[in-house]
Amino acid sequence: MSERIVELEVLRFNPETDAEPRFQRYSVPCMNEWVVLDALNHVKEAIDPTLSYRWSCHMAVCGSCGMMINGEPKLACKAFLRAYDGVIRVEPLANFPIQRDLVTVIDDFITKLKRVKPYLVPKSDQPVEAGEFRQTPAELKRYKQYTLCINCMLCYAACPEYALVPKFIGPAAISLAHRYNEDSRDGGREERQQEIASGEGVWECSFVGACSEVCPEHVDPAGALQQVKIRSTVDWYQEHLMPWSKK
Repeated sequence: MSERIVELEVLRFNPETDAEPRFQRYSVPCMNEWVVLDALNHVKEAIDPTLSYRWSCHMAVCGSCGMMINGEPKLACKAFLRAYDGVIRVEPLANFPIQRDLVTVIDDFITKLKRVKPYLVPKSDQPVEAGEFRQTPAELKRYKQYTLCINCMLCYAACPEYALVPKFIGPAAISLAHRYNEDSRDGGREERQQEIASGEGVWECSFVGACSEVCPEHVDPAGALQQVKIRSTVDWYQEHLMPWSKK
């Protein structure tokens, strides 16, 4: 395969030594099948070993290599170099503090993820001997799309509401809460609703839809949030106008 030279303009920042971020340019000889992650790996291995960034699987499964590529939230392992002309600017994910270079501090996301209990809460205690929690294909279909989330946080980088209101729980966390709320085996919906059907939850979403546009797994978090709004509205009416319906 023939090589071509690609110019990468990479944001560099070491909070221990730098007063502010700067851009550094690298000329990278690359193959036609390379993605941005391959180019960064080449820089790290052959040009500048001080460059810091996250990656793991190189196959769009782990979600580690999310970054801004020419201003758009992308997985570096899915962004083919041949799709870009001219200089390719690479920056850390927007809306997150920079830890170093392309590595961001994701503590806020992890905290919010924990708040929504993104795991199965059994409806009742059941001994292992009782067997598995069975489910029909139709019951699985209700939430299967939302199981595809890889926690890459591209949706947070794209979300204008999260940029303006950092307390917003955000697209991925609420989508994962919705995934478990829709699971017929789960009994934790009431606990999750206290978090996501709040001012910091779905009602902070203005339905721009940018989160769904950038999602590499087509989870459609924007759609999930609207479904949560509908179910939360029904809950409110049942509680205030039909209190007997929950008895």
